[in-house]
Amino acid sequence: MEVGVYLLHRLEELGVKSLFGVPGDFNLGFLDLVEDYPGIEWIGNCNELNAAYAADGYARIKPGSVGAVLTTYGVGELSAINAVAGCYAEIVPVVHIAGFPDLEMQKKKPIMHHTLGDGRYNIYTEAAALITYSQTTLNNPDTAAAEIDRVLSDCALQFRPVYIALPTDVAYLKIASDRLRIPLPRAAAPNSALAESVVIEEIVKLIEQAKGDVAVLVDVGAVRYNVVEEVKAFVEETGFPVYATSMGKSIINEAYERYGGLYIGQLTRPEIKGMIEDAKLILYIGALKSDLNTGNFTTKLDVARTVELHAATTKIKFSEYPGVGMKALLPKLTSALSPFDKSQTLSIHVPKWTYPLPQEADEVISQNWLWSRMREFLKPKDVIVAETGTSAFGVQDIPFPKDAVFVSQILWGSIGWAVGSTLGAALAAREKGLGRTILFIGDGSIQLTVQELSTMLREGLTPIIFILNNTGYTIERAIRGENRKYNDVANWGWTSLMKALGDVDGTRSKSYTVKTKTELDSLLNDEAFANAGVMQLVEIGGMRKFDAPYVLKVSTGKGETW
Repeated sequence: MEVGVYLLHRLEELGVKSLFGVPGDFNLGFLDLVEDYPGIEWIGNCNELNAAYAADGYARIKPGSVGAVLTTYGVGELSAINAVAGCYAEIVPVVHIAGFPDLEMQKKKPIMHHTLGDGRYNIYTEAAALITYSQTTLNNPDTAAAEIDRVLSDCALQFRPVYIALPTDVAYLKIASDRLRIPLPRAAAPNSALAESVVIEEIVKLIEQAKGDVAVLVDVGAVRYNVVEEVKAFVEETGFPVYATSMGKSIINEAYERYGGLYIGQLTRPEIKGMIEDAKLILYIGALKSDLNTGNFTTKLDVARTVELHAATTKIKFSEYPGVGMKALLPKLTSALSPFDKSQTLSIHVPKWTYPLPQEADEVISQNWLWSRMREFLKPKDVIVAETGTSAFGVQDIPFPKDAVFVSQILWGSIGWAVGSTLGAALAAREKGLGRTILFIGDGSIQLTVQELSTMLREGLTPIIFILNNTGYTIERAIRGENRKYNDVANWGWTSLMKALGDVDGTRSKSYTVKTKTELDSLLNDEAFANAGVMQLVEIGGMRKFDAPYVLKVSTGKGETW
């Protein structure tokens, strides 16, 4: 079969059903193969940056799968590189395929379009190597299958983005398909049996000494490295109080009776902060200790009382056990703890996490009221996407219903990421039979990537998009420049957008503007709106410029001044 078809077979094996990207002359031949391939749907995007954002969102909603994006040489791949770097930072497995000049051009190095005009045909591959786990240029058909397998295996096993350069002529060269009979490796290398037994013995001993006073803290590594089910089984079997970081939000069912909410250092709710920091033993699963994930590095987890479980290593107090990964370790640790008396653990009361609707005298939609009201609107299995901005901080304040999924880019923090990611997330949610896809984004952030709403329309997706119109970059104002014009943006006619972006006759979408609590409450209570039968855009207007969610105000030192 053709090299390009072989690549598509392997992508489908890894769970790819949607391929994102933009056509360009160096990938058009491969695109013919894509369109003729029955197992993968081509999702054409408005630009390459958005396409890579979409692949990112797609992969996040399908743990155990990967996302995939196709660009053309040079101009296309450099446009996508910001999004791919975000995938590396946030541990998201995405395959970046770049259509490449043919073998003859690479050999003779003429001054071709999309090059820098200096004969350096491999310079973009060198750039990709800085922000991907592994790379290959498929210049040799004799090794193409092995190289495809190597790089895709890295993507699946390391949960990081990878890069494949596919020359236009190589895509059509015929190669043997024998390797397809052997599935790509999906499981990590087994733990060292001896080291694993020592680790289990040490952790069990520490749990016994803690006499039930154990706090479990779940971070983003649990979902990125596909150990969510193992973590759930562990916390339910042991009954230990369990908490999550900002990036770990929604990994644990937030309606679970032993779940206490988010731990964000000094930003943590007072009633649970001490329960975590003062516990006799802290089991920290999948830690990623970035600034925003730790309340600006204000977490206080004593190393002498902490066990950290990671993808390929385990840390017990001041000792580390490389090669003992949590995927295989957790089920065995759960089993080892099953005979233990849980009465002491269950006697530890975990305060219920609530966020009652505040009673405010005016009709202005405050951040405090907004997020509490949205808590009532959310349903089980909803996919909630929050933009880097006030939205990402606002949703942290509220508990989610059972099986709701939270998607945000808290570490990389690329403004505008959420629109493209919503496209990918909505497609993945449709494939998996999840609920509504809901995007919360500000009027500033959405202007960077707004055109991808047209792709959602074309693909028949029905997300609900809430635009928080607070006249500019509120998150930036909270940091610096409250009244500077660099934090201002033009105010668009938001309810006219969908017609311009493709819903010409107004049958595939609905748009609304709400400016008061009563208007928003009425809309959220509307059954047709809540059922999300068509794509819906809601401009939440009338919000105060100098208002922010509690977590953002405290983390930036604004306190009650806003």
